[in-house]
Amino acid sequence: MSIDMIVPLEVGIACRDLPAQRRFYEDTMGFRFISEIVVPAEKSAPSGLCADGYTVVRLQTPYGERIKLLAPTHPPAAEVAPAYILERPNACYLTFIVADIQAAIDALRGAGLHFMTGAQRVEARPGVYLAFCRDPEGNVLELVEYTDITTYRPDLGKAGD
Repeated sequence: MSIDMIVPLEVGIACRDLPAQRRFYEDTMGFRFISEIVVPAEKSAPSGLCADGYTVVRLQTPYGERIKLLAPTHPPAAEVAPAYILERPNACYLTFIVADIQAAIDALRGAGLHFMTGAQRVEARPGVYLAFCRDPEGNVLELVEYTDITTYRPDLGKAGD
């Protein structure tokens, strides 16, 4: 059995400061605003998302993927992030495959982000470079550059094919 998906994958990100997160993902990451919806408590509690209502903002990447920034009406206190990503149970992160990882690192550092992997890319294996940082609320973002993207995604072909 398989699930019959009809649109690209969407990712929900719980946040405390919705305006700040929205600015980051729109202004720094280049996502496009799609919609903002306020969900009252009588609808949010049965959904399992939160008891007191929430707001969801949908943003879209140039490739059509979407993220949903979800902020409860009464946000919880911030958590202290562990030193290593995999030290947190249920850890997850967003991966952005980029053409020039060092340019992306420099741009995000210029926007005030701190990189867990330092100011330079890390070679994970020959021809594959990565860097990890956290968005303004501590969600982990991974940047990856492949010397030859077709070794990772042969289904995409080469540009210009």
